[in-house]
Amino acid sequence: MNKYDYMIVGSGIIGLAIAKELNERYPDKKIVIVEKESDVAKHSSGRNSGVSHAGFYYTANSLKAKFTAEGNRLLTKYCEENGLKINKCKKIVVAQNESERKTLHELYKRGKANGVEVYIKDEEWLDRNYPNVQTYKECLFSPATATVDPVEVVKNIKDELIKKKVEFRFNTPFKKGMENEAKLLINCAGLYADKIAREFGFSKDYTIIPFKGIYLKYTKDDKPINTNIYPVPNLKNPFLGVHYTVTVDGTIKIGPTAIPAFWRENYEGFSNFKLDELLEILSFETKLFLTDAFGFRSLAYEEMKKYNKSYFVSLATSMVKSIDQDGFNQWSKPGIRAQLLNTKTLELLQDFVVEGDKKSVHVLNAVSPAFTSSFPFAKWVVDNYIEVS
Repeated sequence: MNKYDYMIVGSGIIGLAIAKELNERYPDKKIVIVEKESDVAKHSSGRNSGVSHAGFYYTANSLKAKFTAEGNRLLTKYCEENGLKINKCKKIVVAQNESERKTLHELYKRGKANGVEVYIKDEEWLDRNYPNVQTYKECLFSPATATVDPVEVVKNIKDELIKKKVEFRFNTPFKKGMENEAKLLINCAGLYADKIAREFGFSKDYTIIPFKGIYLKYTKDDKPINTNIYPVPNLKNPFLGVHYTVTVDGTIKIGPTAIPAFWRENYEGFSNFKLDELLEILSFETKLFLTDAFGFRSLAYEEMKKYNKSYFVSLATSMVKSIDQDGFNQWSKPGIRAQLLNTKTLELLQDFVVEGDKKSVHVLNAVSPAFTSSFPFAKWVVDNYIEVS
């Protein structure tokens, strides 16, 4: 006889959002969350920028487009109802040339198709409202973009779930066989989701390639930036480029990098080093480099240059008229993006990917804006993979 109805592996935002959704629908069902760390949000969920995205980057037929705008509204509502910190600092996307200006209009079209409030504004408007931001002729304005404290959000959900008798098992790495304690296993293991999925016959054509993200904080007393400022992204890959983020307490930071990492938890030095992961990831990264799949070669070169602090800072300072470069002098805690790669096509998957059957469900690709999208994404997972199982 099963002790639990649902066993969730991983206590990041996705695992907890799914637990929250299940508990609200089925308050009498028994849920256990298995986590190898000592608390929630120790990896991507606790190391991300905290930006609540509006949803204009994504093509209309994607899951990201489906969930981000609604997720932004639900996350804002959740923070307000629970007294959690939120900074409604908005967002400006700036162009540097005519080609990027055309991409701005593509982002605008995507935003409108996704039901997002977005505007194309000219330089005169920008000078009146954000005089320190500079662009080429036009910019994109997103009033719904905000920032939250991601750790605060995840811990608040944890506290709610504990009050509702959801069980947490910390310091407990998942091992095959543990799933026999529950009717259904739900794998939300982030950096290790693909490995767990393969033990159940899933993720046959996928593997996680880790990318390291680091931010650099501005520590001077002045506040020359009061809104999030982003460059026009390369729409061929899932990274948004070095940008300004204004956190919930008004701290200004630039980043992130998207540096190819060499093992899954390659945060600092040789901490959490695993030789088998190094060899596997180097093998795939070598293939990506030699084939130049999705422009990986130029991406790798560009990202490695960001280890040079002055170059890294220069990418951000080009988007504003005045800021003291010497003020950027404190590196943030590194994060790792668990980016899914199709091992046959050597394509980076840009959308959410979920696989499963009646015994197990596996969230394989829950990358940015997964934090923003977590509440509606969890509902979709329950509707499409758990209720039908």
